[in-house]
Amino acid sequence: MMALPGPVVSCRVQEGGSLPQRACSPEWHLLSKGTDEHGLKIQMAAAAAGTSPERFCERMSAEFRGLFRQAGISYTDFIRTTEPRHRRAVGHFWAALHDRGWLYRAPYEGWYCTAEESFVAASQVVERPDAQGRRQMVSLESGHQVHWTQEENYVFRLSAFREPLLRRLREGRLAVTPARPFGQQVQQWLQQDLPDLSVSRDRNRLGWGIPVPGDGTQTVYVWVDALVNYLTVAGYPDAHQEWWPGACHVVGKDILKFHAVYWPALLMAAGLEPPEQILVHSHWTVQGQKMSKSRGNVVGPAACFQRYSVDGFRYFLLRQGVPERDCDYYDGKVVKLLNSELADALGGLLNRCTAPGLNPGGTYPGFSEECFPRDGRGPGRASAEDYQLVASVQALPLQVEGFFEGFQIYKALEAIADCVRRTNGFVQRHAPWKLQREDPAQRPWQETVLHVALECLRVYGTLLQPVVPATAAKLLSRLGVGPTERSLRSLDFLPRYRGETCPFEGRPLGADTGLLFPRLEKPTEGGHGAPRGLNRGCSK
Repeated sequence: MMALPGPVVSCRVQEGGSLPQRACSPEWHLLSKGTDEHGLKIQMAAAAAGTSPERFCERMSAEFRGLFRQAGISYTDFIRTTEPRHRRAVGHFWAALHDRGWLYRAPYEGWYCTAEESFVAASQVVERPDAQGRRQMVSLESGHQVHWTQEENYVFRLSAFREPLLRRLREGRLAVTPARPFGQQVQQWLQQDLPDLSVSRDRNRLGWGIPVPGDGTQTVYVWVDALVNYLTVAGYPDAHQEWWPGACHVVGKDILKFHAVYWPALLMAAGLEPPEQILVHSHWTVQGQKMSKSRGNVVGPAACFQRYSVDGFRYFLLRQGVPERDCDYYDGKVVKLLNSELADALGGLLNRCTAPGLNPGGTYPGFSEECFPRDGRGPGRASAEDYQLVASVQALPLQVEGFFEGFQIYKALEAIADCVRRTNGFVQRHAPWKLQREDPAQRPWQETVLHVALECLRVYGTLLQPVVPATAAKLLSRLGVGPTERSLRSLDFLPRYRGETCPFEGRPLGADTGLLFPRLEKPTEGGHGAPRGLNRGCSK
């Protein structure tokens, strides 16, 4: 069972507005998740579990949906490749390939990897002993066992698309992001021989799948079946024109070739345009090692949610996850990051600036233009560093938007974290707790320092909503920011600095519901590995 990558389709992503704004608007996006439920691997796993493929898939699909729900991941469609709508889409797609003359039937042989549901080139196969010392053939890239397979299958004329695909890639009409290393990898594949592709399996060998239309002896190749899900959720074959090809696929690097070579070629052969963009991410390692059931280091998300909280684990993955390269996970690393950036820096800043000792009235403090004159005009009390902070936070929403657009979420969070640190420095530098509220000469400056700090926090809370929704909501509620005042459209930072009205000034703060993000206990075993109980979870 494999969770289908997503988002599957995002429409009109290059038109007006910003991606973060549109991401909150269902009319702008379809966000699809799902489960790929056919293939020899599923057939064998169900048999090993002593159940039917149908029941096995029903259970596993429910587990994935439960995981997404637990992780706070929403979507507009959850597609199962066993659904009737998908079977219809696959049948129509196959007929388009057949009628256009891109399929032929011929003997096909090679090394087949059941774990990856694909043939592996002979040059990428090597003999290695298994755990018992028995000789076996394995894929050089994945280490999975392969078997020599000979069948008569339907074959797709993939070789005819090498030059068209290469030309599209060079012209930027097939965007693979990040270009380095993944766009370069696709280009290398296309500069080599591109043999025709077997797109069916003998039904006696693989019964669990969609039959080839008009030929009950063959089953549609599981990857052709799975890839068509992107069209299914867009309404293919009847209503996909509204959404396609304005699509953006998010995929792991291990399935890049299927998405950036086979899929665009199949689409072109069927008379359809390839997706506008393919966003590729790398993998997570555990203490520098690849996750493996044999090593016992597979990290399941459920216990991570319990250990770090859902928001905490989401923040770690997006803050540390760099698409271009594999990233490492261990317990101490997560704890250190979350305690530093969410509990201490962000939570501590909120706690200090809303404390009753500094703000006994519990209201959004005022702002003095005399203390903090615009652009440093007049004497005032603000320093050059203070003006630099204001300029940085003013620029932050657009900066974050750019990073999100470029699939560099880790850089967006790094920029936010940097501004949070600078805001803490601003508060520490002016120490409002040392100023006397009763002194008419000191109170305006004390309130101005707190006003600027809360305005910064309001920006951070708004920008962090897609990453840590519960924590961001708690922060904004504490500031008295209403549910309708939390969009980017209403994010107007420090209007009083420009001589305009601030709708929050003088407004009561929200209820104090405790620490924004409680500190996590440090690991007791040297900060390495995964917390106990992480070996169970929804995974391939």
